[in-house]
Amino acid sequence: MCVYNCILTLGYCILPNFKSPLPLMDISVAIVEDNNDIRNALEQIIEMADGYTLAGSCVNGEEAIVHIPLMKPQVVLMDINLGGINGIEVVRKLKEEQPDTLYMMCTVYEEDEKIFEALNAGASGYVLKKTAPDKLLDAIKELYEGGAPMSSQIARKVVATFQNKTSTIVANDSLGVLSRREKEILESLSKGLLYKEIADQLYISPQTVRKHVYHIYEKLHVGNRIEAVNKFFGR
Repeated sequence: MCVYNCILTLGYCILPNFKSPLPLMDISVAIVEDNNDIRNALEQIIEMADGYTLAGSCVNGEEAIVHIPLMKPQVVLMDINLGGINGIEVVRKLKEEQPDTLYMMCTVYEEDEKIFEALNAGASGYVLKKTAPDKLLDAIKELYEGGAPMSSQIARKVVATFQNKTSTIVANDSLGVLSRREKEILESLSKGLLYKEIADQLYISPQTVRKHVYHIYEKLHVGNRIEAVNKFFGR
């Protein structure tokens, strides 16, 4: 319940600061969450933020399988533990039917097995429910723009699976094609940082970060953050 209360508190107290003076797009978001308080808080986060539109909400996996294809959202925030069919299975089924829809797991679970099972099912992002609302919105935007956002706690678990026993980066010939700046950004991606956080850290714009990430993926012949981090650690 502390996680739920944290979300509700953040949802109600920080929301007024979300407004962007120059909204550039409307991202359609659907929510699949069986906890009423958390679902209501997530709905308010989306509805009160400029540049985001709430496509609808579902209270369980069975309802999501029927209604998500009708809602046609661009991004779905998906809980894992839904009581009946779990969120991972819902993503696996819906991703086959509508591959262009993006799924971000929004859950309390940090277990390695669930993380990778969700990613293998077709999820492109994985954030914890205790994520602050402003960072959640940033993650949705990053996912929409082609990224693979993860909470820092999740990213550390993912990165750990690619590290060798001495935790030393393995030399990889394919990384030689990257520029110094691209290597810096790839290292930041491996730490789970969002584009905006990388931009702030390197004193460049988020648009520049996105351009570099595009070139990183192109040069390494990968399609997402996980594959890029895999090559970063020589696996």
